[in-house]
Order: sequence, then C-alpha cells, then structure tokens
Amino acid sequence: MQPRTRAPVLVAGAVLAPVGLVLSIILFGGGSSQAAADVCSPTRSSVSVDAAQLPKVAVAGYEGEQLKNAALIINAGKTLGLSARAQTIGVMTAMGESGLRVLNHGDGPGPDSRGLFQQRDNGAWGTYPDRMNPTTSATNFFTALQKVSGWEQLDPTTAAHRVQRNADPFHYQTYWPAAVEVVAALGDVQITGAGGASSCGIPGNSGTGDDYPWKNSPTWMQAGDNMAASISPFNFYYRECVDFAMWRVNQQLGSTTAPYKILNGTFRPDGALLGSAVTWKDGWDAKGWPTGTTPRVGAVVWYSPGTGGADGSYGHVAVVKAVKGDGSFLEEGYNGNPAPNDHTYYTRTVENGTPSAFLYLPGSDTPEEP
Repeated sequence: MQPRTRAPVLVAGAVLAPVGLVLSIILFGGGSSQAAADVCSPTRSSVSVDAAQLPKVAVAGYEGEQLKNAALIINAGKTLGLSARAQTIGVMTAMGESGLRVLNHGDGPGPDSRGLFQQRDNGAWGTYPDRMNPTTSATNFFTALQKVSGWEQLDPTTAAHRVQRNADPFHYQTYWPAAVEVVAALGDVQITGAGGASSCGIPGNSGTGDDYPWKNSPTWMQAGDNMAASISPFNFYYRECVDFAMWRVNQQLGSTTAPYKILNGTFRPDGALLGSAVTWKDGWDAKGWPTGTTPRVGAVVWYSPGTGGADGSYGHVAVVKAVKGDGSFLEEGYNGNPAPNDHTYYTRTVENGTPSAFLYLPGSDTPEEP
C-alpha cells in the first residue's frame, strides 16, 4: 500500500505530524460503541447490598448461598470504603477460588486452603474460623489487596494474583464479566445495553469494543480551515492512534471525563510533549513509567517506525485488549485500517514478538509472586 500524504499538525502549540498506520495484514473484530459502566470505574463510590433483597433467580449462573456470599464480600469492601471496582475484584477472586462457596477443603497445591478465598493456614489469613467467615475472609483479602503496589491500575486478574499467588496469573480473568454482572445485580447498578450484553470490561478494555467518545469527530483532514475543531481534549487530533491510546490510559487512571488526568502537554515531567507515536517510548522513559516486552491487558503497544506494518516515519501505538494462551494478544486501536477506513476502530491478533515494546501503567511492573 502507498503511504498517505501527511500535513503538519498543530497540537498544544507545537507542530507535530498526525500518527497513522498502514497495515498489510487483515484486521479482525469490532464491537459496540456503548460507554463503560460506572461499576468499572476505579473512582466509583462503593456499592452496598441489602442482604434481605437478594435476587431469587440465578445471576450469571450464581444463586442462593453464592449470591449471599457475594453480598457479604461486597459489603466488606463497602465497610473499608473501597470502590465498586475493588469490590468486583473481590467477588471475581472468590468465584475463581471457590465458586462463591465457603469450602471446608483445599486442593492439591494448597491442601490447607479454606473458605471463599481458599486462604492458607500460614498465619497470614487469621484463624480457621476467620478463613471460614465470609466477611472476615473478604476483609482480609481486601486488606491485602490494598497493599499491592499500584493495584488500582492493574487489570483485575493481575491484582487478584498479586494477593492470591495463583500458579496461573490469568486464572481469574474469565470470571470478571460474571463478577460485574453479580455486583451490578446485587448493588442495583445498570450495566447492560439494549441487547442485554455487559458493557463492562477490564481496564484497557473499558467497554465492549469502540467506546472512544469522539468516533464521529472531524479528523485533521476533514477540518479544512477550522483545524481547531479537530483537536481532542487530550491535545491530539481526533481519531488518531495516539488519541485513542490516551483515552485508554486515562480510563485506567479513573479519568473518564474532563478535566482528564493525562494530556499530551502534561505527561512528561520535563514539559516536552508526549507527541506522536514515535516518541511515546521516550515519553514513558522520561516519566519513569515501566516498559517491557510482555503483553499485558491495558498496556500501550508501541511500534517504532516501520515495525509491524507501522508508518515508516511516525510509528504507531495501540492497546492490548486481551492476551491469549499462546502468547499472542488482541490489539485494539484507531487509525490502523487501510484507507478509506483509516480513522476508525480496529482490532487484530498480533504475535508477541512483533511490537517494539509495551508501555505499562504504574504498578503493572511489579514482579510476579511465586
């Protein structure tokens, strides 16, 4: 494919170039445009549950005593003043450990594990009655969660893993949608759209597909003489790869409405612009935020110029939407389709070794516990 002609871009008083991507591989997927539910926001206030008003029917396959235990977990988080997202992490973890049942037995790796969270008899989780008590065990889980560095910015399965030290750090990931449904149902939080599908996801996937708020805003090419109309609140051009990636970064920091926490001109401590995709790795380094070579949900995918089909001058950035068992990952972003759909949402499956680097948020670089 021939590269598109690019004009200078005025962003926050500096001349940059719009960041595009011409991919030579097939793009897969899509998604709805529904915004993320409030229950997923790290800044959402706590949810509380009336244990006397629990649903009489199953929610996401859980019912009866399981929903009662979920309510006790949620209310334990409420007592500690934790957000709905933290409460949902607690419910997700108990789903993954015990199926929301107070188990009086462990498993092969942990024969002394007990209770909703399968807490070990090692002195860290209290007495046997403590571990078998839903409220006490949940309180101990949340207390340990709060000690995890940067847990608010971690994807839920990683946050849970840092507490539980499961052999598989992604063990809890499949339970997140059900946990969201249960917390929403018990806490009377609306999370479903007209089609009935959950609009909630893990950080970096804060919505089912394209929840970018400005998908219909004019691009720099459409703005004509009114270039200011094409500048986003992040001080990038609308519908560029950098603007979508900055939307995801702000979401993960709990900033989903103006004034946003992170902007093009305020990211770097030295006052320089974060700029086009080619300079994002330098920006991350200047900020002191972690980078690496392992895909993690919510991480920014950074392609140096010409890498992985990226533009030869400006590179490309995207976001890890999901990590697959074979080490590949599902990438989402904007401005990655061939023209004329170049400023639209896309997803594609990428081999782990293709990108130049992954740019993480604070807290996501903590070494995995054994």
